[in-house]
Amino acid sequence: MNFLEQIDLSNTPKHIAIIMDGNGRWAKKQGQERLVGHSFGVDSVRATVRAGKNLGAKYLTMYAFSTENWNRPQDEIEGLMNLLVRTIAGEVDELNATGVRLHSIGDTDGLPLDCQEELIHAIEATKHNTTINLIIALNYSSRWEITNAVKQMALDVQAGKLDPEAINDELISSKLNTAAFPDPELLIRTSGEHRLSNFLLWQCAYTEFYFTPVLWPDFREDDLYKAVLDYQSRERRFGMVSEQL
Repeated sequence: MNFLEQIDLSNTPKHIAIIMDGNGRWAKKQGQERLVGHSFGVDSVRATVRAGKNLGAKYLTMYAFSTENWNRPQDEIEGLMNLLVRTIAGEVDELNATGVRLHSIGDTDGLPLDCQEELIHAIEATKHNTTINLIIALNYSSRWEITNAVKQMALDVQAGKLDPEAINDELISSKLNTAAFPDPELLIRTSGEHRLSNFLLWQCAYTEFYFTPVLWPDFREDDLYKAVLDYQSRERRFGMVSEQL
């Protein structure tokens, strides 16, 4: 069955966010160490970017490493960081060849120096690409992001630069890491879990959620197309009633 042919390409989400979950469980099922699952998950990222381009999506945000992930075993964290460096360094040519512009959100200053350097290089090397924006959430926490925005506004109020009455949704959004991007219309979480795990809490106020039991290393183009087909079956009312749409 060709799922892409069933999709109305005039009504696809322009921004899709993904919580890439299930790498460790996938590896365990294969009798491998958890890090092997993360390694195979890189292929799923490539497949998802290809599918996003086919759909005409302009933004893909992927949750790669949360602030809570630092609580994992040290050897897994070190392996993830090494994998991250190798992957970013090895993908720049392909990103440029396919028109993918790389961005990051999160507290990247908290990453190892070699990760920061490769990330900065990749972002700079792809900054002129216009086909699709790939936004990687690294050392990211939505509560951290919102807390920083509140602190910034509080300092501006204290300094007399901001009237508290001027604080509204738009101002708060402009202080977040995602200020340059639209809110996602669709959020996908793999592996059968049904929670946001501190990801884009503010930005997902009106996002449609799609949960799939597929483990992230098994996620491929058709899995994204199925999510979009499900998205297109829904009526997005934004607080209104059907008759107002």
